[in-house]
Amino acid sequence: MLPPEYVNVHDDLLIRWPLQERFGAGLVERWREPHRRYHTVEHLTAMLDVIDAYAHAANDPDAVRLAAWFHDAIYAPKRTDNEEASAALAGRMLSSAGLPPARVAEVRRLVLLTRTHDPAPKDTNGALLCDADLAVLAGSAEAYAAYVFAVRQEYAHVSDPAFAAGRAEVLREILALPRIFRLLPESYENAARANVHAELSSY
Repeated sequence: MLPPEYVNVHDDLLIRWPLQERFGAGLVERWREPHRRYHTVEHLTAMLDVIDAYAHAANDPDAVRLAAWFHDAIYAPKRTDNEEASAALAGRMLSSAGLPPARVAEVRRLVLLTRTHDPAPKDTNGALLCDADLAVLAGSAEAYAAYVFAVRQEYAHVSDPAFAAGRAEVLREILALPRIFRLLPESYENAARANVHAELSSY
């Protein structure tokens, strides 16, 4: 029997899944895979909360919500094509669910955008998804440290020097963005850049 906390999170997420329950249940199972430490149901829930709060800013917030569900549906730290595989999964599942091809294509596009987190200036859907995905960067020092620790656990198979080099590259790419957040308040931008700079200086 599943523990109560599993059932509660499972049910709470399914309430927020907009299509047939059988598809949502399968995605929740993926988000609860045992090798995940950061890319978990908690991350997905946090993303959905941000999307709901700023849904008015997007052209198609429902497509953004679907993209959030799928963006890390396939996540294996040893793979280099997680976004592509997740986008392909979204295409198959959403087509099977009967969504219009244009909506399916938009969700696939959004999932692939999480490779760079650099939406075009007028891409409000992309801006909302990327902001939601990166919102963790603007957390308190304690929350940010917990996030970094969880990511390190997901890459436990990687040596410390290799992780530091790879992580530093990711952080530099984030700092090189013209803005980390396109829709969230300036306070998020400032907090995220301070956190990322602090982490980068530790490598």
